[in-house]
Amino acid sequence: MLPPTIPIFPLPNVVLFPNVFLPLHIFEPRYRAMVADSLAGDRIIGMTLLQPGFEGDYHGNPAVYAVGCAGVITHAERLPDGRSNVVLRGLEKFRIVEEDHSRAYRVATIDPLPETTSEADRPLLRQQRQRLETLLIAAIERGGADPRFPPAIADDDLINALAQYLALSPVERQALLERDGILARCRGLIDLLEMKNFTPPSGWGNGSASGVH
Repeated sequence: MLPPTIPIFPLPNVVLFPNVFLPLHIFEPRYRAMVADSLAGDRIIGMTLLQPGFEGDYHGNPAVYAVGCAGVITHAERLPDGRSNVVLRGLEKFRIVEEDHSRAYRVATIDPLPETTSEADRPLLRQQRQRLETLLIAAIERGGADPRFPPAIADDDLINALAQYLALSPVERQALLERDGILARCRGLIDLLEMKNFTPPSGWGNGSASGVH
């Protein structure tokens, strides 16, 4: 269960998905403060995507998409110059209700958006996963690699990892995050892959780049 208020970390090109790991390099003073406060508390940070046109107000409070994904800091390394490297694990989607701008970094009141798949939908989700894997295998083979997918990865985790790590635009990833559940996200991925040529990220096809730990 997410707390009612969380710090948010808006970025122009990053979308986090549940149960996927995200490495981040923290260097801006306001986000150094955010990470320090998070580590002293519940370690939760909400990742949000900046809307187009953010450049003119980047150091202020530019508009973000209302739906983001919260993550918990699983690893933190403070560097001698005050910067830090952290790793987030995606927890749960949320919707921003309102923001508090009284601190150096942005804090939002949120409504959690939990995702569940009914037992009735599980067989259909498995069928859609197989269709998705068929598309990926064809693309990986075109690139000359040997396609192998770890069968132990749960449907939800594989779909979320693909949504985060495939060569998609940030806006396309945001649209996938906003889909109503894993089955809809899987269908959205299939639609995207069928209508465009895409490049699998390095490591996909050899079982080593699932992004899920």
